[in-house]
Amino acid sequence: MTQDELKQAVARVARDYVADRLPVGGILGVGTGSTANFFIDEIAAIKDRIGGTVASSEATAKRLQRHGIRVLDLNDVDAMGIYVDGADEIDHGMAMVKGGGGALTREKIVAAVATTFVCICDASKRVAVMGKFPLPVEVIPMARAHVARELVKLGGTPKLREGMVTDNGNLILDVHGLSIADPVGLERQINQVVGVVTNGLFAERGADVLLLATDGGVETCTR
Repeated sequence: MTQDELKQAVARVARDYVADRLPVGGILGVGTGSTANFFIDEIAAIKDRIGGTVASSEATAKRLQRHGIRVLDLNDVDAMGIYVDGADEIDHGMAMVKGGGGALTREKIVAAVATTFVCICDASKRVAVMGKFPLPVEVIPMARAHVARELVKLGGTPKLREGMVTDNGNLILDVHGLSIADPVGLERQINQVVGVVTNGLFAERGADVLLLATDGGVETCTR
């Protein structure tokens, strides 16, 4: 199967997961990226069951709205049953690297509100140790150089993502060369650097459920 076919397969399974587990009229969080886009297209078929969605990016909100799916401001939501999003890497402890699409801060906020975080991805994203995919770090523009120097001290090689401004008006530093043996510890350490908004490690709040697309079908993994 091609990668797009794997993404479509896992998106369909995620749609059925939501249909089975989200109460009618419930609020659904929706992530950002190519796999999330397939998921959005799939949930158009069950949009009448969904009370509203919270989008993790402006791009996701626009795609949801094109399907006639209601998009809510997170500040108007008291509870969210499920959040569905992809990952750039996920380890066997269900910690993830996210942010390849630049929406890591809003993704992390939406994930913090959701009762259940469902990660959808293909088998190429499952790794023993994360770090091959560069770790995105969202930074306040005036702090870019300072944060970059601090990331070098942590053993990484940060590179500015050229031409990228986040939905929050900030910049992204992609950190290469890390071997992330302690995802929770590194997530905390980077977030303590002054000028960092957040980083793309989702370890303190990892996935609760992983729907993993393989050539043999979609596997379901839980914590």
